[in-house]
Amino acid sequence: MERSSVAMKILLTGGGGMVGRNLLEHPGIGEFEVLAPRSSELDLRDFEAVQSYLLRHKPDMVIHAAGKVGGIQANMREPVGFLMDNLDMGRNIVWAAHQTGVKLLINLGSSCMYPRNHSEPLTEEMVLKGELEPTNEGYALAKVVTARLCEYIMREDASYQYKTLIPCNLYGPHDKFDPAHSHLVPAIIHKVHQAKQNGEQTVEIWGDGTARREFLYTGDLADAMLRAIKEFDTLPAYMNVGLGRDYTINEYYQATADVMGYTGEFVHDLGKPVGMARKLVSVERQLAWGWSAQNTLREGIEKTYAYYLKECL
Repeated sequence: MERSSVAMKILLTGGGGMVGRNLLEHPGIGEFEVLAPRSSELDLRDFEAVQSYLLRHKPDMVIHAAGKVGGIQANMREPVGFLMDNLDMGRNIVWAAHQTGVKLLINLGSSCMYPRNHSEPLTEEMVLKGELEPTNEGYALAKVVTARLCEYIMREDASYQYKTLIPCNLYGPHDKFDPAHSHLVPAIIHKVHQAKQNGEQTVEIWGDGTARREFLYTGDLADAMLRAIKEFDTLPAYMNVGLGRDYTINEYYQATADVMGYTGEFVHDLGKPVGMARKLVSVERQLAWGWSAQNTLREGIEKTYAYYLKECL
């Protein structure tokens, strides 16, 4: 898309979260003027406040990366919060952008939007084509509604281009490593590090470890998002962002142990929940658009562990 000499002004929601911080730290973001208010400055759950902010600052584009996020335990413990907060934030920012004439918007969805227990790669057309995973259904429903609202707005008026990126699971710098709130990879990093530090000979894995997961290094997502800003016109209305391959839970534990030099054993607690057996997004549309992830699993874990050692201990 053509640019004037004036830098494009972007409102980024969730600038204090993992995705937002990684985008703000991307070396290429400097060519844009980015507004990244924290929740203390702009509460996305307050529609009038969101509308007022947009009228005051008049961004050229909105990137919605804010959300209440957490792992299986948190989602199971607080389903109301995960549904309501994410629903309010998504609806308010998308509708306020529409009402204030913001024509360009990138919405961050989630692979939780896809049907559970589907063994083949998940294509963008499969949203709402099956039952959602119960352990994070509230979060997933909110993400589906926000993505559909973007789609409906474009359907009614094509001058509004509100597109949704659907990342696979993420990990990286600025992640949550506290086991009560963390996703799989940061939880593994924390758990294996603690075991190594304490001289423990075993580390427990929930389930049998054969469930498969696709985790993308967040720096790679930031790179895809930057390209989406620059190549917005060619960006599909819905597009997965992923690795295009997955690993077993056991493989994530082993890769983390290899990075840290941990030599203990892994034991399995077969009584714990593991979520769906497999969740792999199709990257055909992403590859056709011309982007692919750069970091290998080991490289991503090495960078994330370096961040953890520096910032979290």
